[in-house]
Amino acid sequence: TVAPFALRARREGLRDFGACMSPASAFQILQGIETLPLRMQRHVENTRKAVAFLGAHSAVESIAYPELPSHPDHELAKKLLPRGCGAVFSFNLKGDRAAGRRFIEALKIFSHLANVGDAKSLVIHPASTTHFRMSAEDLARAGITEGTIRLSVGLENPEDLVEDLSRALHAAGLSGLELQGRF
Repeated sequence: TVAPFALRARREGLRDFGACMSPASAFQILQGIETLPLRMQRHVENTRKAVAFLGAHSAVESIAYPELPSHPDHELAKKLLPRGCGAVFSFNLKGDRAAGRRFIEALKIFSHLANVGDAKSLVIHPASTTHFRMSAEDLARAGITEGTIRLSVGLENPEDLVEDLSRALHAAGLSGLELQGRF
């Protein structure tokens, strides 16, 4: 039955958030919910443009995004997420840790933060941050390469985001194809 779950959800909510929400918090949540569909549409559109740019770039080894046919969950994603697969994905540079670090340091629009789901674009390079103590072999066992980059694509102008990624690939010594203006 649903009753035990509802009781647990209520108790945990009361424990974590208090007996009632403040009016200001309720107002802010309602304001955010009103524009959520528009924001998510923009997140997905921007992400698709970034994925297309990176997918066509010779410096990118692979991309993990469920909308791509190469992703193992592509069919499931089409079924469960018909409006898009969100704004978080990872890709692997054809480079080492130093190239990954140079890539991150060259970005101007993407903020170097470990969280995801913000209105602004975020980036993290696990091999030089969260997993910096791991050897290349240990990274590989964890499914990470020295060139793995995780992006959380925000609401900025998509052309600016692609330009930022292109500049960072060039600064990392991975300029490859010049594709500006095609996406």
